[in-house]
Amino acid sequence: MPQLQNVILTDRATTPVNHTFTPRDIVDGIATVVETTGVPVGENRLTLSLRRNATKIKGRLVLTMPVVQTETINGISRPSVVRFAIAEVLFSFDSTSTEDERKNLVGMLESALGASKTLVNDTFVKLQNVY
Repeated sequence: MPQLQNVILTDRATTPVNHTFTPRDIVDGIATVVETTGVPVGENRLTLSLRRNATKIKGRLVLTMPVVQTETINGISRPSVVRFAIAEVLFSFDSTSTEDERKNLVGMLESALGASKTLVNDTFVKLQNVY
């Protein structure tokens, strides 16, 4: 069983930057790590959860990245979220699935998100419809 721990994610900036997400908490089976900015409203957040029943195992991974601007009202400045970017990945496995089957699905999903996979990349990064 993995322990809640730091996770380092690398972006795709011209000069890639590592983003360190540190443990926040586990509430109702949902583990949360955050890239802290000192202001909770502006933290990038990664959550993971796993649920089981007799026949299915469901996993959920969510990355939330808020965009924050400083808002000044009556001379008082405060951070305010103006929009979010959210990615959600849902996994569903039969309870009889093998570790190799799960490993291959995760690996193929990782590969599909590579910058060189133009079908996926251009659809979600460049917002181009598939034709």
